[in-house]
Amino acid sequence: MERGAKDLPRADRRNDAPRLSDDERLAWLRLIRSENVGPVTFRGLIEHFGTAERAIAGLPELAARSGRRIRIAGVNEAEHELAALDRLGGRFLAIREPGYPAWLREIDAPPPLVAIRGDPAVFARPAIAVVGARNASVAGRRMAQILARNLGEAGHVVVSGLARGIDAAAHEAALQSGTIAVFAGGLDRLYPPENAALADRILASGGAHLSEMPLGWEPRARDFPRRNRLVSGIAAGVVVVEAAERSGSLITARLAGEQGRVVFAVPGSPLDPRAAGANRLIKQGAHLVTGVADILDILAPMLEPDAAAANWPDTAPEVSGLGEREDPSERDRDVLIEALGPVPTEIDALIRWTGLPAGTVHVLLLELDLGGRIERHAGQRVSLLD
Repeated sequence: MERGAKDLPRADRRNDAPRLSDDERLAWLRLIRSENVGPVTFRGLIEHFGTAERAIAGLPELAARSGRRIRIAGVNEAEHELAALDRLGGRFLAIREPGYPAWLREIDAPPPLVAIRGDPAVFARPAIAVVGARNASVAGRRMAQILARNLGEAGHVVVSGLARGIDAAAHEAALQSGTIAVFAGGLDRLYPPENAALADRILASGGAHLSEMPLGWEPRARDFPRRNRLVSGIAAGVVVVEAAERSGSLITARLAGEQGRVVFAVPGSPLDPRAAGANRLIKQGAHLVTGVADILDILAPMLEPDAAAANWPDTAPEVSGLGEREDPSERDRDVLIEALGPVPTEIDALIRWTGLPAGTVHVLLLELDLGGRIERHAGQRVSLLD
């Protein structure tokens, strides 16, 4: 369910990394807000073109190769969002910049830009996620509060999704020590609205809000699993207090396992359906938690700083080899599309099976992604949509 201690992401080693210029930040925002450009495609475009500005210029041609036109976010649109976030008291953090959450940088498909409000210092501290049922029992909420308070006293930031029930209880108990609320929508679209006062107290007490979604974005059902990957991605471990058999908390636990995070669960009565999910996690190998020591004893050796560096390409001043690289041929496209199917397949397997150069496969996948013809999956896998 999780990697060994030596493999977990460590302290942020990019404090000397240069911040994006205003022009670069605008271009990064335009690129990630453009149609069919997600985190994986964004990174591929940066690696291919060298800069966001060049990627934006090359988007129409790449998308046209897959047979469609895409909407590219305009300068005015991006400037409006930057100004609106500034009025809200927030700012964007780029994955290459100091202050970006170190653990989040290491996940599969990390967001290239996150919008934050509050004190960015909380992102430099070790974080533990505490999640659970929205219709939590009194005992479950009390347990979440005890764990969150004790984690804070031990120097950890508590991360959660600002939902009803366990999330809200964990945030409330961690106000004085620091807590991070991850939004499923834009930072100006709080959900649920009843937690508005709690959200304000998080900022007032030195915590932070974080989202990868555009300002004004109303959260939809599909956005909550996407939010959950950030909740687990920011943290070294995820604690599930209460969760039914089919719940968002179990999605967070699954994502945590895929990200190599440590998964913990608080056991509950077999007679309470709200405990069924947590009990099943324990059966599957999650660490049983009855007190904060069960968490700290396992995570302590994993949080010691080392010299691990972030794996993100620096923006290149020149586009290495792009001018000399031949565009993929129609035959190359046919070969790759024939190898793809509805079953997610590792990109390395596609390279081996087709015999195409790795660079050609990655460019073709960018084209297909921009054309809305493939879906990206965890573990560097892709599947064909049509």
